[in-house]
Amino acid sequence: MLKSNLMASLTPITGLLGAKNAAHFLRRATFGPTRVKIDEFASKTITEALADVMQDLPTPDAPLDPGTGENWLPKPGELNSGDESLIEYFKGWFMELMRTTGMNMTEKMTFFYHAFLPADHSLIRNTTSIYYQNALYRQYAFGNLKELLTKVCVDNAMLFYIDNTLNDKDEPNENFARELMELYTIGKGDQIGPEDYTNYTEDDVKQAARVLTGIKHDFDFETIDPDTGLPRGKVSPEGIMAERHDADPKTFTDKFNNRVIELDPDDPLMMVDGVATEAGFFDEIDQLIDMIYDQEETAKFFCRRLYRFFVYYKITDEIEQDIITPLADTLRNNNYETKPVLEQLLSSEHFFDLNNSSTTDVNIGAIIKSPIDLIVGTFRFFNLSMPTELMDLYHVAYGQGISRLLTYQGIDFYTPIDVAGYPPYHQVPAYNRNWISPNNLAQRYHFANEITNGKMNEDTEVMLYQLDIVEYVSNPANVSDPSNPTALVSELTDYLFTQDLPAERFNFFLNNVLLDTLSAANWTIEWNNYVATSDDSGVRSQLEKLIISIMQSPEYQLF
Repeated sequence: MLKSNLMASLTPITGLLGAKNAAHFLRRATFGPTRVKIDEFASKTITEALADVMQDLPTPDAPLDPGTGENWLPKPGELNSGDESLIEYFKGWFMELMRTTGMNMTEKMTFFYHAFLPADHSLIRNTTSIYYQNALYRQYAFGNLKELLTKVCVDNAMLFYIDNTLNDKDEPNENFARELMELYTIGKGDQIGPEDYTNYTEDDVKQAARVLTGIKHDFDFETIDPDTGLPRGKVSPEGIMAERHDADPKTFTDKFNNRVIELDPDDPLMMVDGVATEAGFFDEIDQLIDMIYDQEETAKFFCRRLYRFFVYYKITDEIEQDIITPLADTLRNNNYETKPVLEQLLSSEHFFDLNNSSTTDVNIGAIIKSPIDLIVGTFRFFNLSMPTELMDLYHVAYGQGISRLLTYQGIDFYTPIDVAGYPPYHQVPAYNRNWISPNNLAQRYHFANEITNGKMNEDTEVMLYQLDIVEYVSNPANVSDPSNPTALVSELTDYLFTQDLPAERFNFFLNNVLLDTLSAANWTIEWNNYVATSDDSGVRSQLEKLIISIMQSPEYQLF
């Protein structure tokens, strides 16, 4: 596709997507397409494609406890499995949603918010709270960012994770207030003096911490948010007065236009005898979030996170001016509803590489797949099945299989390194290149072998998952003519890789890997013999070598 010399543009693309654009769109917006879905979306416009992937879905059924076959929500009972087992089951449940939810962005956005606003089970050690946080992020997948952040401030997992459950008017704890500003909303900007940054000061952090005083985590999960229907923290046993909340006025610096957050002492709904009510506490949370989001930089900060997740890590001055700033304007003009921003970004000429200023400045195929995108995307592309028995599914296939692979490849799922989340999504300067190390790369290669050989429950000798490449290419919906080796390699690489292969690289996969010592005519004979006799001995080993070589290639690590 030829590029113009225009600057980066958010102008929507026109016409039908075509296969390459459809594949790019679905790889980034979801956890990956099949060939059938690529072909289906190729005949859609971007408006139609966005409408499809952003449909609201029913709330998924909560995970069951394979140890009992019963629910463990709203909180586990005495007969349920222990928390170390439940977190394994929860992670398997979430990844199974990633695998089985069709061409829809909901689970991708749920994961985006987990990467952006993380939780660490190794510190929280309460899977129920992590499940409800996950449900919160899913509920706001295409929702209002400001509303989500007000809910995050009182989310049980977050309260415990970053110590705001310890934040008391007599002993303030600034940890969450600091991370809220630095990592989750506005960002520091450059330091311009002692305890003074471009976007806020340390005194602003102290004032924000005072606003956030007086709420505790509720691991009984009996305090329900009226807006979401999900459990949240509690401000008092009775749910009336916020005795541990600092009810005095909080004055912020000129970074926030000397804003004062305070309650009306004459309004009994907000304050009684100098003590804040529960309503008063939440009113101050709303005031704090309003104040932070009134700053133009807050919208830009969020749009940079979206851009790096969905497009590319590098934000040049041109991208800041032509992409980030207009996206932030859209976010603010729509009262922080995220759906219009996602639609604008994912429909843009820039997203599809139609107007980038250099032929080397491309977005398609420019991001290294995360281990989740690599593994889940592979399962989805080849439409691999998983066991239906819950213990086989959650404990063995995911717990002992895929979760282990994720860890070996560089993501300890739900145990991020720190409160900033997983480094490839935020850490300067490497960003997504952090996914690749000699050990992590070796484990990606191992995954290609494991999925081809299959993962078995050694106790029951039940095959949990396996890519049968002979069966896959035999399906005409996947490969039109597997007896033709050139067509076979062409169709696999066209749909599995983001860019067309140079002739030398294509010939490597065709001649060095698939055919090896065979001629093209010999391959056709071997394939036709398999079709006639069901004896796959003449084709299986070569097809397995081919698909392993494809999955271990540098091209397959990119999307």
